[in-house]
Amino acid sequence: MKKIVIGGDHRGFPLKEYIKDILNKKGYEIVDVGTCNTDAVDYPDIASDLVKPILSGECERGILICGSGVGACVAANKFKGIRAGICHDVFSAHQGVEDDAMNVLCLGGGIVGPSLATDIIDAYLKAEFKGDDRYKRRLQKIKMIEESK
Repeated sequence: MKKIVIGGDHRGFPLKEYIKDILNKKGYEIVDVGTCNTDAVDYPDIASDLVKPILSGECERGILICGSGVGACVAANKFKGIRAGICHDVFSAHQGVEDDAMNVLCLGGGIVGPSLATDIIDAYLKAEFKGDDRYKRRLQKIKMIEESK
C-alpha cells in the first residue's frame, strides 16, 4: 500500500500538512482532498471527498482529521464500505485494522500532537487485517447492517 488519501477540516489542517510531509518522506503517494488552509470548512464535505478514492479502489486507506476526530469519524462512517475509527493511541490504530478492517483513521488535530500522530499513523499503515474466522464473521455482520439501511 503506497497510495493514501488524506483530508482535514480547518482545525485539522496543520496536522494534515505535517502528516503529508512525513508520509512523503516514507515514500507514500498522497491524495490530498483538502482543506488547503485554516479557513472554516465543514468536515462532512471533507469526509465525503476522502471516502471516494477508497470506495473506488484508488486508495486502500485514508486519514481524516478534524478538531477532535469525532465529527469526521461520524461523517465517514455514514458511507457504505467505510470503517472509520478515532485512534489517539498506537494500540487502537493497529488493532482497528487487524481485527476490524478499519480503512479510515480519524485523528483530532486539537488532541494529538505531531510526534504521537506519527507513531499512530505508522501503526495504522503497517497493520494488516488478520482475517481469522471470528473477524471475518464480525465484518460480515457489519456489512449486513449496512445493507439493511
